[in-house]
Amino acid sequence: MDGVIVDSEPLHEQSFLEVWDELGYGNNHGIHLPDFYGRSDRVVWEEFIEKHNPTPAIEKLIGLREERLIRMLREQKPLFDGVTDLIQHLAKRYPLGLASGSIHRVIDEVLAMKNLRFYFKDITSSEDVSEPKPSPEIFLLSAKSLGVSPENCCVIEDTVNGIKAAKAAGMTTVAITNTFDASSLFDAGADAICSDYSAIHSQFI
Repeated sequence: MDGVIVDSEPLHEQSFLEVWDELGYGNNHGIHLPDFYGRSDRVVWEEFIEKHNPTPAIEKLIGLREERLIRMLREQKPLFDGVTDLIQHLAKRYPLGLASGSIHRVIDEVLAMKNLRFYFKDITSSEDVSEPKPSPEIFLLSAKSLGVSPENCCVIEDTVNGIKAAKAAGMTTVAITNTFDASSLFDAGADAICSDYSAIHSQFI
């Protein structure tokens, strides 16, 4: 979802930076956020807590960041150009599942845009699994919920961790270069790489 359906990676980063600044770690948070693209927010906070041992508990920190992110999503509604048409066309031919490192509350905000939830038969969140990407757990759970074997699934991803997770699940992967460059996605194992949604459309429809 993040980086594929909605251009939210910059908002994720901005919301983390703003909260860290308020906590007094604006210049020394020590977190390289691109390393965490495609993973869960909790993993970022666990790394931050290990470095700084801040006073607020992890659930409080997660909540502060979520509120800020959701406000940004509501204000900006940053769906990628062309993605809504692609989803609508794919849903006519395939059962679609969404497997996201975001929590259900954030997923709900995104899928409320353009009534996108209607097109997905399964929604799986990082809250539903024990291990974040690059573990294949989230994709395997989504496939099970859809009633489709992993080898018959194709994952559209924008991150290195996402591609690694999908390949570990035994699935075909199509990468879109919204977040990482083509060479990084190819090295991660992507079966096909597209620079825009029309290229994905031409492959599958």
